[in-house]
Amino acid sequence: MIQDLDFGRMQNEFHNDVEPQADDIVVCFQNGKVLHDHTADGGLKLPTYAQVSEWMKGNESTYWDKDDIIQYVFRLQDVNYFIYMGNFGECPDPDYTYVPMMAIRRDWPEIPRNLYFGMCTAWHLYVWYRDNKFCGRCGTQTHHDAKERMMRCPECGNMIFPRINPAVIVIVRDGDKCLLATSAGPTTTSKDKRYGAIAGFIEIGETAEEAVAREVMEEVGLHVKNITYYKSQPWGIAGNLSIGYFCDVDGDKTMHIDTSELGSAEWFKRGEVPGKEDGISLTREMMTVFNEGRDPR
Repeated sequence: MIQDLDFGRMQNEFHNDVEPQADDIVVCFQNGKVLHDHTADGGLKLPTYAQVSEWMKGNESTYWDKDDIIQYVFRLQDVNYFIYMGNFGECPDPDYTYVPMMAIRRDWPEIPRNLYFGMCTAWHLYVWYRDNKFCGRCGTQTHHDAKERMMRCPECGNMIFPRINPAVIVIVRDGDKCLLATSAGPTTTSKDKRYGAIAGFIEIGETAEEAVAREVMEEVGLHVKNITYYKSQPWGIAGNLSIGYFCDVDGDKTMHIDTSELGSAEWFKRGEVPGKEDGISLTREMMTVFNEGRDPR
């Protein structure tokens, strides 16, 4: 999956004393897009601090303090990554352009997994910093805490930690078949359908297992049993923590599809599950695991 790196783990521990060096990477976002060098060979190339510091001259932000505009986020494969909280407006260099975050996997399918994971995680933190510049309780401008990754309100003491949205990913089984669904939306041909698992967010006051049963009932009208944990995955593009489960249909197998959520829901036999493993998403890995008969019981 996206977080399974070949060289170890991302060093995401918080440090407020890491100063950017010339060759460190600075990820620059704007309107859901990331800045990259479109002249580089081999796909996406992100700017260095040396480049960004030059672009910042004459582009001082009135919204972010000087000490806050570039934030250290993590270390990945011996390289420090920072995010730029300002806004360049137009591209600051003719060799650079903005590409939508949601289009990266489509347009650059061979992008190294570590780079993609890094950008997704950087985006997760960028959105959190951007959306918590001011205290939601009293409206005062917040400040970075010195000891942990947290925004603190100097007026009322409100402590704001990174937002993580827990969601369940569910593969429902019926013997040697599994239930897959498509999202509600424009009608597509069978060739263009993109199948996935039943999924949804965990509600206030419920366990992940209760969320599994509720989501399956709400979306396809089935009772389930033998709810078994598989794996979890950080999904920074949406700010989620996805938690994967397998389960078995219990009792009546007549589906009642919520068409406001799903476009279709179908049973697929082992060996006939559509799509292939992409090495990125938890959903796709779970579909492959079932297809190959390796799902937990």
